[in-house]
Amino acid sequence: MEIATVPTLTGDRVTLEPLAAEHADDLRAAVTDGDLWRTWYTSVPAPDAVDDEIERRLGEHSAGRMLPFAVRDRPTGRVVGSTTFMNVDTTNRRVEIGHTFLARAAQRTGINTEAKLLMLSHAFDTWQCIAVEFRTHWHNHQSRAAIASLGAKQDGVLRSHSIGRDGTLRDTVVFSITAAEWPTVRLALTERLRTRDRAEGSRRRAARHA
Repeated sequence: MEIATVPTLTGDRVTLEPLAAEHADDLRAAVTDGDLWRTWYTSVPAPDAVDDEIERRLGEHSAGRMLPFAVRDRPTGRVVGSTTFMNVDTTNRRVEIGHTFLARAAQRTGINTEAKLLMLSHAFDTWQCIAVEFRTHWHNHQSRAAIASLGAKQDGVLRSHSIGRDGTLRDTVVFSITAAEWPTVRLALTERLRTRDRAEGSRRRAARHA
């Protein structure tokens, strides 16, 4: 598993590029869209904490624990969020995908699906990972549903796993996709994106003839 350099992963709709300080303005706009940081069960940085969060993630990369990305919407050219490979375990070829946030306008658009497909492809096809994990707060039902819809299976719940920024105890739900499951997961995600593309094409054609 080569983790010294953050790769650039490019799809039809999204590019995942190495996170840098220059992304701060776009990321401030992203967290402001929908007031993402105000949701108590997430760890999205507030607008005035974005620079510190970028610095933290870059520090985690330097320590060999994280590969942080900026999520760029290719049609608009805007960075609309961030995501990471984290808890990198090169010995056991395991990694977690997490610390993801997207501007509200970028949610439910296919951006997250394609980003996850790119990351899973890199983890399984390039790194030859045995498993990829996802973790989320017990009360983050939207995130739990989104992870399950990727094809990940729930492994269990870590009770009172960590202390939240407001002092409450977090129960962490753990999901994973294994290497044996990856071919089916890849096919399902690819077909989901194709279905979305066909639907968007039909809407555009209908709008032209309206």
